[in-house]
Amino acid sequence: MKKGITLYIMIGLLAGIVVGIILNAAASAPEDLKGVITVLDTITSIFLRLVRTIISPLVITTLTLGIARMGDAQSIGRIGLKAMAFFIGGTLISLTIALIAMSIFHPGEGLHLVASASAEPVVQSNLTLQGFIARVFPTSIFDAMARNEVLQIVVFSLFAGIGTASLPKGNRDILVHLLDAGAALMLKITMYVMWVAPFAVFTSIASAVASQGAGVITNYAAFIGEFYIALAVLWAALIAVGGAVIGKRIWPLMKTIRGPALIAFSTTSSEAAYPSLLSNLEQFGVPNRIASFVLPLGYAFNLIGSMLYATMATMFAAQAYDIPMSVSDIALMSFLLFIASKGIAMVPRASLLVVAATLPYLHIPEAAFPFLLAVDHILDTGRTCTNTVANSIATACVAKWEGLLTKPVPNNDIEVALAR
Repeated sequence: MKKGITLYIMIGLLAGIVVGIILNAAASAPEDLKGVITVLDTITSIFLRLVRTIISPLVITTLTLGIARMGDAQSIGRIGLKAMAFFIGGTLISLTIALIAMSIFHPGEGLHLVASASAEPVVQSNLTLQGFIARVFPTSIFDAMARNEVLQIVVFSLFAGIGTASLPKGNRDILVHLLDAGAALMLKITMYVMWVAPFAVFTSIASAVASQGAGVITNYAAFIGEFYIALAVLWAALIAVGGAVIGKRIWPLMKTIRGPALIAFSTTSSEAAYPSLLSNLEQFGVPNRIASFVLPLGYAFNLIGSMLYATMATMFAAQAYDIPMSVSDIALMSFLLFIASKGIAMVPRASLLVVAATLPYLHIPEAAFPFLLAVDHILDTGRTCTNTVANSIATACVAKWEGLLTKPVPNNDIEVALAR
């Protein structure tokens, strides 16, 4: 199903470009396009409303479930704390690289996109400490869900997940089962909503190209190129950190995980690479009890490739709509992206949904969502592959810190690599 959606999204992108160019060339003045653009923006608005309906229940079920399944704090222990320290450090590196890249290149500047008349109004407000507290801590979870206050939902989910994990086994299992069923339902609904995405991509791109001309394509190309440059820098940082911990074995490790990384790149699914990744890490010398614990933890908390994308995508949208971002806005964005992305690794287009949840907090029109969705698959391959590599290096580093990283299993390709 995912491949079918991706194909239709690409068709919608190309069709939107063609129709947009035709409309732009046929119009003698911007006023001539007003009626057509209104119709196009209305279709986009329908998709955005559908997206808003799934964000709140999706975050609350998946995040609560992810935390509840970790077990209580005592069961996480020393290994979990070391893994989380690596994940947080990797996230900070990823955010820093993304912020520097977007500050240097500014790929969204020059688009001058304008929110449609049918879009929800963007409320401008200065972020104060009192206002921040009011937006973070809920007075009612139902009110927060009704208003899509994702920060409040995240705070509630953190407490709910920790509380569920601390319950006696019988009660915990019942709640985990219910949350699992709820998360499965929301994933199914998400897939249904995503089938509307190709139409939204078509209308959004056609509207942008009709209004701004074919120059929009240049901005897309710049954004894609700069994203992969930032990914290359992130990979270099990951390899440097891994080399500092496990030494020269970082290169045999990179060769060991090459196959799973290619699977993740080609399928845009970290889960598809998991079985072979687990097996290869064990052959490399990581004990099963380390790999089987740190890898799943990383899949939920160490999506640094996705974090790089989400940061760059959010700033690209802000630049496209000529919305300046203050230091407090950047701090809020970083915090929200870091927290809201946890526990939704299994969600289709998870990074984009996190971006969609973040946009209102930064006063960015939600119409930027389908605009970003148009090229998401091209970027999804790189960020998914990066997530796989980052989790592999994290697992090997934790095994080394624990003094449990052994020599490679004999009679495999890794031993040959070490002998060279």
